[in-house]
Amino acid sequence: MGEKLLHQRILENVQKVIKGKNEETKVILAAMYAGGHVLLEDVPGVGKTILARSLAISLGLNFKRVQFTPDLLPTDLTGLSVYDRKTETFVFREGPIFTDILLADEINRATPRTQSALLEAMAERQVTVDGVTHKLSDDFFVIATQNPIEYEGTFPLPEAQLDRFTIRISLGYPDKQSEIEVLESQRVRHPIEDLKPVGSPEEFSQEKQKVREVKVSQEVKEYIVNIVDATRHHESLKYGSSPRGSLALMHVSMAWAYINGRDFVLPDDVKKVAPYVLIHRIIQSTESKILRESKEDILNNILEKVPVVAEE
Repeated sequence: MGEKLLHQRILENVQKVIKGKNEETKVILAAMYAGGHVLLEDVPGVGKTILARSLAISLGLNFKRVQFTPDLLPTDLTGLSVYDRKTETFVFREGPIFTDILLADEINRATPRTQSALLEAMAERQVTVDGVTHKLSDDFFVIATQNPIEYEGTFPLPEAQLDRFTIRISLGYPDKQSEIEVLESQRVRHPIEDLKPVGSPEEFSQEKQKVREVKVSQEVKEYIVNIVDATRHHESLKYGSSPRGSLALMHVSMAWAYINGRDFVLPDDVKKVAPYVLIHRIIQSTESKILRESKEDILNNILEKVPVVAEE
């Protein structure tokens, strides 16, 4: 057997720290390879911060964590211009957003004004302060978290910002065996203290380029568009996914295919990642909410009904 590819080494490395969440880690890695961002909606204490740090360490990337609070200002995130008495000029001091992997912890606790400071950064990998545009890292990747059960004192993310996240995912509680492994691995010290890089930022860039070369047939493109279009006409949905959802679905499917050892996308790849890509982009109708339908069930219904386009 030859040397393992970077994504295989990353997954093995992260598994030393995050137990029993191999599938979820693969999906998050696929979002990274697709050049997107992740919204982690989960209860406290399931390893969100550790997962983000593990990915950064594995790739030799810079990592910063920002705790979002109601008093956090946009400049606390982006940085600001400070007057330097010696030179008698304003000097720009970078904020924590100038990193490779940014963990925006409890993003819905910050005000909409601060949340929106992330928008330009996530969409264009740049920030504008005092009329000057500053470029961010080519590897800039946001993992934002929010607690799905505690809404007091929070500011729900507007649809426009939800749409910026390539995927939404939940790690969930580990199974019993995995939790026993967590207890054993952290009995003396945390295993992340011994985690070492298994690749470089340059190698990561090369693999991302290979993901962009994954083939997507005309039939698979039609299948993606048909799924997204079905969300716009489903009786239980008030609004369906935007074209940004179609693009995200294609890019994450390409990354998923690559991580699974193929240079072409199958309809099964699309079907696999569709819930992570689309559920946070659809809005239920009032009647659907009254009937207590879940978005997951609605999307599964769509995926069952939309036929795979046959190759000619």
